[in-house]
Amino acid sequence: MVKITDVARHAGVSPSTVSYALSGKRPISEETRQRVEASIRRLGYRPHAGARALASNRSNVLALVVPLRAGIHVPVVMRFAVSVVTAARRHDHDVLLLTQEEGEEGLRRVADTALVDALIVMDVQLHDPRLPLLRTLDRPSVLIGFPSRPAGLTCIDLDFKAAGELCVERLAGLGHRVVALVGSPPEVYVRGTAFAQRVVEGFTAAADRNGLVSLVHPCDASPAAARRVAEQLLREQPGLTGVVVHNEPVLEPLIDAFGQLGLRVPVDLSVTAICPDELAENVRVPVTSVTLPSSEVGARAVELLMRKLAGADVPEATLLAPRLTERASTAPRTLNP
Repeated sequence: MVKITDVARHAGVSPSTVSYALSGKRPISEETRQRVEASIRRLGYRPHAGARALASNRSNVLALVVPLRAGIHVPVVMRFAVSVVTAARRHDHDVLLLTQEEGEEGLRRVADTALVDALIVMDVQLHDPRLPLLRTLDRPSVLIGFPSRPAGLTCIDLDFKAAGELCVERLAGLGHRVVALVGSPPEVYVRGTAFAQRVVEGFTAAADRNGLVSLVHPCDASPAAARRVAEQLLREQPGLTGVVVHNEPVLEPLIDAFGQLGLRVPVDLSVTAICPDELAENVRVPVTSVTLPSSEVGARAVELLMRKLAGADVPEATLLAPRLTERASTAPRTLNP
């Protein structure tokens, strides 16, 4: 490992001069600074993280706040987390993952120390109690999610309302007249989780716009719950021929449950979903879906944060347009003879 003394020897200066060149705490001549920088590049020297933090008054650490609450699908959350970590490393930053449900207290505890330079906040609620504090912190933040009143915040996410609309428009375009949304677990809606509520808004708006009969049912994340919801939907609307699923763990169990109840996908029932492509592609019947762009959202959240740390202006709202991929689970509605 290259040390500061190696750089000093190569550049023909003292170790303290190298330190001053890195920190800028004392003036040195331009010629000396350029010689030191050339030696750093030639030797591949990387300052110790602690030294960099002292020199810049920064920790080079970002906090990713993602409370693992009931009803959250952890594998999807981890996709976002990995994308944030990967993007942060490209900017020479590490990530501190905060998973406890501590609300404002946890944010304040981290922000009041020198642990992190900035925060990325996930699992945003429509009326999130953390927002007043985030607006007043002296550390920049980016939200992955949109509260009901995002003014004064920097938010990025998939346009979940448009995603719900896009799924319904596809079903309506195939002639389906009775559609249902099988949504997230009930506790997700009770909390007012923003992305789940936006999907319901989009689903309902598109169904009404197309004159469709529509139903919305939350569903616990288990095969047994999927079976109960499938039975309930068919009791309430025997003419059901189109389903939108926004609940990753029950996608395949739900298709199986409808099959056990006599509905074949896509002959009798067309299914669309909002989920990662890898899941949609590997279900027994590959599912027409709007992808969750976790890699893009995470990377762009980090980019926004880096720009804020550099003092640059950033847009308050970044909504990613949904992209629907057609697969084997959707087909035109079969008309009864």
